[in-house]
Amino acid sequence: MLPRRTTVGAMTTTDKEAFPLPGRARSQVVAPPPDDGPQRWTGAPTALLDSDGATLLTYRVRGGGSDSVVLARSDDGEQFRTILELTSEDLGVAMVERAALVRTTTGWRLYNSCAEPGTKNWWIGLLEAPTLERLAGATLRRLELAGPLEAVKDPIVRRTHEGWEAWVCCHPLDVPGAEDRMSTAYATSEDGLTWRRHGTVLGARPGRWDARGARLTSVLPDGRAAYDGRATEEENWFERTGIAVPTGNGMQLRAVDGPPGADVRYLDVLALPTGGHRLYYEARRLDGAHELRTELVPAR
Repeated sequence: MLPRRTTVGAMTTTDKEAFPLPGRARSQVVAPPPDDGPQRWTGAPTALLDSDGATLLTYRVRGGGSDSVVLARSDDGEQFRTILELTSEDLGVAMVERAALVRTTTGWRLYNSCAEPGTKNWWIGLLEAPTLERLAGATLRRLELAGPLEAVKDPIVRRTHEGWEAWVCCHPLDVPGAEDRMSTAYATSEDGLTWRRHGTVLGARPGRWDARGARLTSVLPDGRAAYDGRATEEENWFERTGIAVPTGNGMQLRAVDGPPGADVRYLDVLALPTGGHRLYYEARRLDGAHELRTELVPAR
């Protein structure tokens, strides 16, 4: 069964302005790139609150022929202490990308984006452990979330009252050299291990700024979502962020008309118990490197 969600009607200009997008508050660098220049990236964040109110953050670091996933903790949402770092070599994969951290009744799960060596294929792997620190020694388990001739990565994973749900970025592998195309699929699970796909919920819009594809990066409790996309193959790694809203037709989403909201990618929106939101996102510097930044957006 698909989870029930609040349906949001046609979004007005005021509604779009109210979505917590970057650029409306002071930003701060959480983690710099590993080096200067292109292909030196820190970002692809996923954030959640721990039971004591601290912020837990996962992010990807890429540069110098090596990738890693970092798990860190912060009392103020800005200054982070690293708990562990998992390299692509540690996981036995070619590259890593965005990961999703989820608390369970017995510990923690880390859903990782894993690249298959020598191919354009990506898959979702799972680490599970009773404590955050012990995720480093856990065995990587490959999950079946991809369709035929399809790579999957950059998961958003949540526990619900009815089980588990996930949004995954899908890259078709049917046309060699065009694997950068992307869309977002929705899946549900009873245990977070065996998944059932429910089809594409957000995809490319021909002739628009997101004509090459759409990758969901954050979903708010009311069903509104942030996604990033681009118009052409040449804009790969230069994604911009837009907003999507539920259509009322199952889990389908509709991109909001107009220009993209921000020149950043992998935007994650963390709702705060005191009101407002904290944003984490990957921002491009003038030298081509990407850094991980945060903004605190107060409640209106």
